[in-house]
Amino acid sequence: MHGHRGYGRDIGLIIHLSASTSLGPDPNHKVLVTEVEDAIRIGADAVSIHINVGAEDEAEMLRDLGRVARTCDLWGMPLVAMMYPRGPRVKSEHDVEYVKLAARIGAELGADIVKTNYTGSPDTFKEIVKGCNVPVVIAGGPKMDTEADLLQMVYDAIGAGATGVAIGRNIFQAEDPTLLVSKLCTIVHKGYTPEEATKIKSC
Repeated sequence: MHGHRGYGRDIGLIIHLSASTSLGPDPNHKVLVTEVEDAIRIGADAVSIHINVGAEDEAEMLRDLGRVARTCDLWGMPLVAMMYPRGPRVKSEHDVEYVKLAARIGAELGADIVKTNYTGSPDTFKEIVKGCNVPVVIAGGPKMDTEADLLQMVYDAIGAGATGVAIGRNIFQAEDPTLLVSKLCTIVHKGYTPEEATKIKSC
């Protein structure tokens, strides 16, 4: 029996291996704070690592990604690579050329799933999916103005080939996080339109 289970519903556990803080000299520099074997020890279903392509310490983060990917392959542990274009030469973190590069690097260095920024339109995001040979999920990004905006973004991303979403603050800062997750699930898994999802009133 996995260590994180034992009550309630069978919910998967992904252990994030890297970290930084907003108080550090460079918050974009993510360092490994735990290992794949530690995640295995507590029964995790997958691990994730955050890489900022274009950051001052990009080389170190890419080295860590490659090492983690090899270890994951050895143990059969799925790896999610959070690949973001961030750094002094990155004019926009949502620019298709930067996002395409970041996503492709994640796939080529061994990620099983790549999480990255949505580029703002289905047409541009199709380029990201086409250039990445592993499933792509979108990040939620900054808190959006309205729930309708979030539902539309997810609908557009899925329509462009994204296989899922990984959303933080737009969920936990929502008025009813559980209901919002239910609405998003209908778009991702059932093909609902944003308008159809909006009509859901209970979980």
